[in-house]
Amino acid sequence: MASESPKPVPPGMAEHVDAISPAGAASNATPPVTVLADRAAKFISEHGEITFSYEDERAVLRRVDLRILPLLLGAYFFQQLDKSSLSYVSIFGIIEDANLTSHEYSWLGSILYFGQLAFQPLAAFLLVRLPTGKVIGTAIVLWGASEALLAACTDFKSLVALRFLLGAFEALIAPSCIAITQMWWRRSEQTLRTSYWNAMNGVTQIVGSLVTYGLGHIMNDRIYRYQVIFIFCGVLTVLYGITFLILMPDSPMEAKYLSEREQLIAVERLRANQMGVASRKWRWDHALETLLDVKTWLWFLIMTSISIASGGIGTFGNLIVKDFGYTNFNAILFNIPFGVIQVVAIIGSAALSTKLRRKGLVIALFSLLPIIGTILMITVPRNGQTKGVLLFGYYLVSCLGVITPMIFTWQGQNTGGDTKKKTTTAVVIAGMCAGNIIGPHLFDTTDAPLYRPGLISALVQFSFVGVMGLLIPIYLMFLNKLHEKKRVQLGKRADIVDGSMLKRKEMQEVQERDLEQKDPGTSIENDNGLQDLSDLKNEDFIYVY
Repeated sequence: MASESPKPVPPGMAEHVDAISPAGAASNATPPVTVLADRAAKFISEHGEITFSYEDERAVLRRVDLRILPLLLGAYFFQQLDKSSLSYVSIFGIIEDANLTSHEYSWLGSILYFGQLAFQPLAAFLLVRLPTGKVIGTAIVLWGASEALLAACTDFKSLVALRFLLGAFEALIAPSCIAITQMWWRRSEQTLRTSYWNAMNGVTQIVGSLVTYGLGHIMNDRIYRYQVIFIFCGVLTVLYGITFLILMPDSPMEAKYLSEREQLIAVERLRANQMGVASRKWRWDHALETLLDVKTWLWFLIMTSISIASGGIGTFGNLIVKDFGYTNFNAILFNIPFGVIQVVAIIGSAALSTKLRRKGLVIALFSLLPIIGTILMITVPRNGQTKGVLLFGYYLVSCLGVITPMIFTWQGQNTGGDTKKKTTTAVVIAGMCAGNIIGPHLFDTTDAPLYRPGLISALVQFSFVGVMGLLIPIYLMFLNKLHEKKRVQLGKRADIVDGSMLKRKEMQEVQERDLEQKDPGTSIENDNGLQDLSDLKNEDFIYVY
């Protein structure tokens, strides 16, 4: 571009007094838009566009973090706790007490994901059409009740039925958490927030292991130990679900704990995302585009692959550690460092990807850790003298927990349009479910203590994930080039800046520069950011790597 070309302007940068054009173009570059498809656009139109300082925005962000984020953390924690309870009770006799075969135990691990898979289309539809807070709160209560009722099951048929029901209700949790993250935070903030609620995987390992260790000591002739654990987890989940229903707002526009000005700031700051906020309108064209979008299937493949590995190791993890030569209770306690490592790795990788702005590269780097760990678990002999090395390998494998939240964030940040965001997430989670269905069946107790077939399959999946992490950014760069050409055709600047990914110092520099330029800004009617456009149809959408 010639040196005299105008400087690039970040989309949706309305965080200062003289709002900056989202498209980085003159106000006549985009034809007027008369239909306000997104509820956030209607909200701003009804109340008037607002100007605010960076400090005002940070104050609202703190209030969002203090209310919304803890509720997300709790929701994901209890989902993981209830889902993982089968692994906890595996070494406390559920196989013997419920007369299960190894194959039936594997099916108990898989059937939950059949429930999630079957209900993903309905979950996507509900999250578009109904208030998000009410949907997820109701789901928490229902799956908590299902978890508690597992205590009444003493054979395979009843256990498998309740586990399917548990999965059906839990089908809403991951897409809900992703939708809420997209609805309340800018793209530059989403990676860390997603890592926080995904880190509940590790916290569940810690808390669940301690709780199971304590409850596992309860000996009673009238109730099995696995029944005590199911009741405890289920009742706590129901109580939390009621709390969630009371405290969780359905959107920034309906957050009664925020003042009207704070609601406007919470909505206005999201314009830069170019993703929309909430439409409550199902669009079949978005759903069709999801299925035709190459990105959708790239996310599906990488998520399926990591879930095959994590599904098998997650279900058989305690049994694998036990076969290193540890007792039942020690096997549980050694899962506590597993959880700590996951928490540190998930949040650390999110901070690294935020700094580097390269999620694909971070995924490729962190896939090396479980690759090394799996190789150790395959090659080191079980002779009683190598327990420490084997446990170290197992802990390296725990770093696989980094990859799922990174994929969640990556696909979410690269999808625009309310219906398309929900349907793309549904496809990605379908991949997660498929992987978790397959994973446990690659492990078998008859392969103990080596579990070689399952570990070799996990090694293949980790390697595939690393390669995909390096290839997907190439396609995203290609899409950015297409959007750049389209902007030029429409008379817009080719090299617009992604305001949603700017850091504080960069944001202030842009604000100061554009205050000098006195850019007239773009009205809400002409702003693609809140018009419920899909990412492929919005030329101002910038894909992140």
